[in-house]
Amino acid sequence: MAEECTHDCSTCSQKCSDRKEEFDFSAAMNKASKIKKVIAVASGKGGVGKSFVTAMLAVEAMREGKKVAILDADITGPSIPKAFGLSGGTFQGEDGIEPQTTTGGIRIISLNMLVADPSDPVVWRGPVIAGAVKQFWTDVHWGDIDIMFVDMPPGTGDVPLTVFQSLPVDGVVVVSSPQELVEMIVSKAVKMAAMMKKRVIALVENMSYLKCPDCGREIEVFGPSRAAGLAAKFSIPHTMRVPIDPALAAAIDSGTAELAEVPGFAEFWKSLGM
Repeated sequence: MAEECTHDCSTCSQKCSDRKEEFDFSAAMNKASKIKKVIAVASGKGGVGKSFVTAMLAVEAMREGKKVAILDADITGPSIPKAFGLSGGTFQGEDGIEPQTTTGGIRIISLNMLVADPSDPVVWRGPVIAGAVKQFWTDVHWGDIDIMFVDMPPGTGDVPLTVFQSLPVDGVVVVSSPQELVEMIVSKAVKMAAMMKKRVIALVENMSYLKCPDCGREIEVFGPSRAAGLAAKFSIPHTMRVPIDPALAAAIDSGTAELAEVPGFAEFWKSLGM
């Protein structure tokens, strides 16, 4: 390394051993598509209802009149097609792989649409899974989309890293649940987003309470809500508490997510200003 080194490689033509290159990992968008905004839905752990939140965000955006898409990046646990009652495969069109479209017009791609038997396990190594996510962005003919939601797998591994580096993510919605362990989980997701220079725009606390059908009292089954405290700690501007509701679970299980009504969710979506 030269003695006069300023440690700013962008102004230097020397090929020294300490040189640090800036790599562009972004993937090219499908040439016949135009996607205006991308929102990633993430969590630090599984089982918190991330796919459910993704589905409901997409439904509220669709109800608002937006052209909506979902990229199911949870390759080894794809559940988005089930939530919307979609089955069967896709086909190769002139401009790329054509995603399936829900009754309300939401365009969706998921690995379950590309395999012979959706119940077969996907036994792939991380780089292969990450490559599939990039192909969903590049090889799928999305068309003209106002907002795309990316259903991320849990954790901070290969696929979340690929999404943050390869897709033009405009904001991140973090999904949690009320347990005490959740602070560490949310912390991991928020810190990863910060490392990737992505903005966390909302925290959704799923399974936050159960509303008694007789008296209307909110019963905090998993303990007191931590949503407000966590949002304040990590400077997250918007929060939403989603109740435990058998009717919501039934809507997802029956593939009728577009008919589901989550109390307060429409107002929450509007508050995001998307």
